Amino acid sequence: MEQNKPQTEQELSQQAAVRRQKLADLCEAGHNPFEITKYAQDAYSADLKQEFADLPAEAETGKIVSLAGRMMSKRVMGKASFAHLRDQKGDIQIFVKRDLLGEEAYAAFKKLDIGDIIGVKGEVFRTKMGEISVRITELTLLSKSLLPLPEKFHGLTDREARYRQRYVDLIVNPEVKDTFVKRSQILKEIRAYLDEKGFLEVDTPILTPFEIGASARPFYTHHNTLNMDMVLRIETELYLKRLIVGGMDRVYEVGRIFRNEGMDPKHNPEFTTIELYQAFTDFHGMMDLVEEMYKRLALKVCGSLEITYQGKQIDMGHWERLTMVEAVKKYSGVDFNDWKTDEDAIAAAKEHHVELPEVPTKGAILAEFFDAFVEDKLIQPTFIYDYPVEISPLAKRKPNDPAFTERFEYFIDCTEYGNAFSELNDPIDQKARFERQVAERKAIEPECRAQVDYDYVNALEYGLPPTGGLGFGVDRLVMLLTDSASIRDVLLFPTMKPVD
Repeated sequence: MEQNKPQTEQELSQQAAVRRQKLADLCEAGHNPFEITKYAQDAYSADLKQEFADLPAEAETGKIVSLAGRMMSKRVMGKASFAHLRDQKGDIQIFVKRDLLGEEAYAAFKKLDIGDIIGVKGEVFRTKMGEISVRITELTLLSKSLLPLPEKFHGLTDREARYRQRYVDLIVNPEVKDTFVKRSQILKEIRAYLDEKGFLEVDTPILTPFEIGASARPFYTHHNTLNMDMVLRIETELYLKRLIVGGMDRVYEVGRIFRNEGMDPKHNPEFTTIELYQAFTDFHGMMDLVEEMYKRLALKVCGSLEITYQGKQIDMGHWERLTMVEAVKKYSGVDFNDWKTDEDAIAAAKEHHVELPEVPTKGAILAEFFDAFVEDKLIQPTFIYDYPVEISPLAKRKPNDPAFTERFEYFIDCTEYGNAFSELNDPIDQKARFERQVAERKAIEPECRAQVDYDYVNALEYGLPPTGGLGFGVDRLVMLLTDSASIRDVLLFPTMKPVD
């Protein structure tokens, strides 16, 4: 099978030269395909196959259609030929007969290349072999493909090439498009769900005036007219909560976020999050919302509450809820409530070979126990709530137990999918936390340009109602619902290192 051998650079450049010559010949004969501006397309492959699913072999339909798309195969057999046309909805066979098309047009068809974009008109019928096809009476070359399509573009070895040249990936591997159709469907469903709940979709600035004290590293840029450095946002939270202060009680944003950090199968420097804020509810209200929304998404996108992710069965219909203390006790046998002092916690950590945090307090050590014993057990959907205040600087403390905060994260397949709080609305406490956060950042990185967002503190001083807030990554959710192993599989154009 000669055609399965990888093509050499020389063969590819020869093919490209042949195609350019064909284009030059067409232009010289007054048939420049690039001068055509439109084509009247009135039917699609998948729709025709569905419409005539019960048509018997060798039967005619009398239906004349105009199709347009890319020619993906061609089999020339003397006076009659077969080809496959790929349009927006799939592939369909076309039957090209010299007697029907005409001598000149048939000769032109034979010179077409795989990858050329064509428009065809003809009657739908079913062949003797049982394939729904279109018998062509008119054929128009709409765009000349000057580069040959790769014959092998789906192997793991070409994964980098597929991400770099997504346009070729989409042509050659139609199942890739299905992932991005699902991504669009997921976003549409999330918006529909939140809109039904009375949330308002808003847009907040991507270019922000300064770096805040959070640990995520930002990208810097410069505004020429204002002669000031600006920062690409690392979150949408503070602007959205300003809107809650302003009386917009339920808001959300589907936002592109930028973080100047590492890259791996779950992280890309730019990614999409959804943050939403609801006045007069707390983090338990956000838990209910997450569970209801994820069940709806699984049913709508996957058709079932039982989904498969990377070989594991995930039951989206059942969500466990555990405090961090309960989860650590369940999976390590260690009970936080037995620790009376920080020294007790340090001793327990040493006994169980758990890494000590920089500041070894009871709460921070509990979080280390969670990382060591719990996270890799959370395959089924699980809410972990009541986080120690040491690792939740922006969440509201629990009124009855100020060592913990009203915060949860939820986990599926040992991966964190989202984070939620009962939002801190005390401006005095918030100001002190911000100032401490910025001071800590500057102590570690003296060159750091982080500032306190005093305008946000000012907004809080006008009064932020009790509010539940939630943030979750869209890309990870799409990975889950499309069974994709890497974030690059669900981003059309992931960030890549330059080839040279």
